[in-house]
Amino acid sequence: MTPPRLALVPGEPAGVGPELCVRLLQRPRDYDLVGFADPRSLRAAADALGLPLTLLPPDRPSRAPGELALVEIPNPVHPAFGTPEPGNAAAVIQALLDSAQGCLDGRFDGVVTGPVHKAVINAGGIAYTGTTELLANQAGREVVMMLANDIVRVALATTHLPLRAVADAIEAGALSRTLRTVDAALRHDFGIARPRIAVLGLNPHAGEAGHLGMEEIDVIEPVMAALRAEGLDLIGPLPADTAFLPAKLQGFDAVLAMYHDQGLPVLKYSGFERAVNLTLGLPYPRVAVDHGTALDLAGRGLADPSSLIAAADTCARIARTRRNLPGGTP
Repeated sequence: MTPPRLALVPGEPAGVGPELCVRLLQRPRDYDLVGFADPRSLRAAADALGLPLTLLPPDRPSRAPGELALVEIPNPVHPAFGTPEPGNAAAVIQALLDSAQGCLDGRFDGVVTGPVHKAVINAGGIAYTGTTELLANQAGREVVMMLANDIVRVALATTHLPLRAVADAIEAGALSRTLRTVDAALRHDFGIARPRIAVLGLNPHAGEAGHLGMEEIDVIEPVMAALRAEGLDLIGPLPADTAFLPAKLQGFDAVLAMYHDQGLPVLKYSGFERAVNLTLGLPYPRVAVDHGTALDLAGRGLADPSSLIAAADTCARIARTRRNLPGGTP
């Protein structure tokens, strides 16, 4: 079986993404990488780290240390470390879309993405809420964001919403689609034959039988009952303050949180360095780092590559799992 062929996108060129990619390239791997970036950013990062880097044509992927096949996406402005340029926003977005299109066309088995800077992209005149939403729109798919490490997998019913808007976004149709997507991804991407998913309540104490909110009774519990009848193994709704106890986590394959900061602080506390961000529901695996651009660290050789390494390894593992599915990609 040929090794997975993954697209690699460093993200914001003034941040730590390029140097994390250079560090990733120094280690042994059993998958191929093709970068989508400005070669100047990668070379500047390699020079700052004092590490070898050889850039090859995009049709010559290599697993030799320090070598990377590259699709050149030039930045109009060559940025200084730590100083992002809004004029490069279009190039950052092009790298993401071109690499993902390569997956849609079958040229790549998955895409690994470094951190991007949302404010700088918007300052460059591009309306951008996140790469999850960008790739979902390109593929025409409804997707779910999941972050995962060696301790826990946390999927999100809502993502980048103001807290005031979260309750209105917890509605039956969206919650059903989310849970089906998480269940399918655990089966197809992680090879879990019968996933057990813990579902958190929206309110404190999961609503306390309606005394602290009715969303659990009116929306979450009926959705879970209907999906259980379809064969999904769902536990809850559970109070968020006790669902992450280690003894309980041992009985779950994933946790569905109702909003961003309900579940992700626990995950990042439990193992930030090795955590990754997955976009579930795409026709290809997309795995990203779980951290930002760290502009204050850029070019100083201090950035930890663990999350990017975990993202690439996870993407390759999912690509292999999908290849073994009856009928191919879900």
